[in-house]
Amino acid sequence: MTFFNRVSLAILLGGLLAGCSANTTISSPSETAKINLKDVSRNQSTVQQELPTTSFGNYEFEVMDEQKAPMYGILPLKFNGGYLALDILLFAPGAFFNLREVYPYYEIDHDQGVVRYRSEKGGEWTTYTPTQEEAERARKYFAAQKSASQ
Repeated sequence: MTFFNRVSLAILLGGLLAGCSANTTISSPSETAKINLKDVSRNQSTVQQELPTTSFGNYEFEVMDEQKAPMYGILPLKFNGGYLALDILLFAPGAFFNLREVYPYYEIDHDQGVVRYRSEKGGEWTTYTPTQEEAERARKYFAAQKSASQ
């Protein structure tokens, strides 16, 4: 295999790895809640979305409910060791794009102020409470988005 072919193959594999994504379902126990994610405005109580993997980014969320103050935070992401192994073996710069991904299932409980997530349908929930810093970061993000759209 020539040097050019090896470089082309590495670039192709890197592009494929960088384009990885995962499907997720984000719901709220409240049917009146409206969930928005960074770059995904749905205004629905359940969001089903394919989201790209990331190494350094986050997915900020906003939950609006008619009679309550908005809830903000960042979705907990899972580390993807399989992608890291492939990145090391095939295309090390790919690690800058795909080390973390969304869990398949989230439930944002606005009343409790927590995010529950799990890897399998019917599996046990892990509960996470967004930090004040995360909530503030998400609030600023959505405030800037609303300002830009006006």
